[in-house]
Amino acid sequence: MDLESIPGVGEKTARALTALDEPERALRRGDVATIATAPGISQGRAARIARGAIRLEHDDPGGFLATDRAREVYRNVLALLKSRTVTDYAAQRLETIYPSPRRSRIEDVQAFARDALEREYDETVLTALEGVEPLEKPGDIRVRERCLATADAERYSEARDAIPELSVEIVEDTQGLAELARGYSTVVALDESFAGVTIDGDVQVRPDALETPAEIVPERPLSFFARNRSRLQAAIDVHRAGDLEAACDLEALEDGLSRLDEDGTVAGDDELDRLTTAIDDLETAAGTAESVANDHLREAIREEDVTIEGSDLLSLVERGAGVDSLLSRELADEYAAAVETAREHLIDALDLDQGEAEIARRAFSDEPTFPVERDGDVVSRLREELTAAKERRAGRLKRELAADLADQREGARQLVRDALELDVELAIARFGREFECTMPEFVDGDSHSASAASSERSASDEQVGFAIDGGRSPLLDEPLEAIDPVDYEVTGVALLSGVNSGGKTSTLDLVASVVVLAHMGLPVPAERVRLQRFDDLHYHAKTQGTLDAGAFESTVREFADLAQGGEGSLVLVDELESITEPGASAKIIAGILEALSENGATGVFVSHLADEIREMADYDVTVDGIEAMGLVDGQLEVNRSPVKDHLARSTPELIVEKLADEAREPATNGGSVPDVTGPDFYDRLLEKFD
Repeated sequence: MDLESIPGVGEKTARALTALDEPERALRRGDVATIATAPGISQGRAARIARGAIRLEHDDPGGFLATDRAREVYRNVLALLKSRTVTDYAAQRLETIYPSPRRSRIEDVQAFARDALEREYDETVLTALEGVEPLEKPGDIRVRERCLATADAERYSEARDAIPELSVEIVEDTQGLAELARGYSTVVALDESFAGVTIDGDVQVRPDALETPAEIVPERPLSFFARNRSRLQAAIDVHRAGDLEAACDLEALEDGLSRLDEDGTVAGDDELDRLTTAIDDLETAAGTAESVANDHLREAIREEDVTIEGSDLLSLVERGAGVDSLLSRELADEYAAAVETAREHLIDALDLDQGEAEIARRAFSDEPTFPVERDGDVVSRLREELTAAKERRAGRLKRELAADLADQREGARQLVRDALELDVELAIARFGREFECTMPEFVDGDSHSASAASSERSASDEQVGFAIDGGRSPLLDEPLEAIDPVDYEVTGVALLSGVNSGGKTSTLDLVASVVVLAHMGLPVPAERVRLQRFDDLHYHAKTQGTLDAGAFESTVREFADLAQGGEGSLVLVDELESITEPGASAKIIAGILEALSENGATGVFVSHLADEIREMADYDVTVDGIEAMGLVDGQLEVNRSPVKDHLARSTPELIVEKLADEAREPATNGGSVPDVTGPDFYDRLLEKFD
């Protein structure tokens, strides 16, 4: 796929997309999460790029939504779907599902939607989805206690590119390697020539290091899992709650994550915790050990039986008057005991092992002195020993954990992708169930359009239009149970008549939403729907007020273009007569209907001038009617399903008919005088409607 051929993708964006591992796969799948990981591409931008790639893949000419009202209907039904998502990803992913005239695209989404409608879900799954987000790339990693070493300048450049997390040092010989070992906890020599040398410190000769970077820098894979730990755990929870087939071993992944801290260090190892605590507490423990020794020694001096009072002796000692000889002669045993107490306190406080304890014991000298003081050099040596042990332990644990998690990485990515896609599926499933939807049946109709979409159709097929059984408009701001189901079928071009507030506009909205959802490949809110694949949808909403001359001219031009190339189009128009005077409107609408009918378009024109338009047209115009059954307590009682080939009565006619019926009946108001207006007056008015 030529990335720059995707609508909306230029050279800069194409270059960013090439940074992805498999850009074409992500684009074809509409994988918004993966596309959004490309440099400088937001999730919203990723959705637009994915939509463009899908159009390119299916040779989709675009422009199905040909008018503002058609686009508004799409945005409204899309909003209903998006409101049923949990994650931001799913909401953006739904943006890649758009109405298309292409059979291949519709069928692709239909397959996805049919699987989605089979999904079972409960609040546990939806709650678990709240923690799922697309995986993030970890930031730049720098490991300072480890380095790479080589004597080859070319190898040096390769190492910097392959393992940027570590410093790479040039060394000329073994001595240079030894000097590095004194400054780093671990030195990895890349040259085979260093094999077999003996150097103090942790020096590893690994000629294969650049081919196995995860072994040299386990922080690389671990940082990925650490950065995304909560997201991965949420995806695990989703798979368990939804009983989904997992792309990896959930228990193994969860165990690995439990051993990893958020900062990428290994968690839950007692020995590593001991060494970390010992390093953190070393200075405090050494100071406390000093105090313990000096307190012990002071107490011994106070109680010592010599020729001078103990308090006087203590004063002399604290002034340093012959303290070494005095302690050696009079308090040798007490001093030894005080020092031993300090040593034991330091060892116990830091929980040191035998080798570490040997170093710790040297922190307090056997030579008598007062006050007792720790040897700073020995304490530093102990810190170095503990730090080295910690780094060795941490390094080994990181390598082990990285090895355990390495094989899980791609599975973990798929785990999150599947959880995010589940949210998309559940949004469709929830929409489908809440609006009692069904999958529509497409039956291609006769068309001779030169457009790419129309060229797929067989000229031998008869025109179908659309047929909706038990449809309920999702655009109505009413509970589903409060909406009367509508049956409506149109082949060719029809006029839709009916009383005010009878539901004519709602019927157009129903048709538009059904057609839009069907061409998106999604379920539609009806018991059954059959329709042809349309090239485009032209939905013209009711105009508020008469248009001025310029706007009127523009509107007529728009319909002229549509009439000339309307084959394969669905045209929905709400009260076009409002654009100008009623008499002229009837003539114009009649002419438009003639042209659309000749070109094989499908259309529904809502109009109160149906009778006048039918008289003006030079062919037998189909007129359907939303019939009012009558007035009950001043309210219209309406059959919401249009009656085929029936001119519906107007609201004024119903009111006059009601008055005539009342005039024929005797007074029923308790003996009051009857209405002096006779039925003849109302009957004469009714005759005008015939």
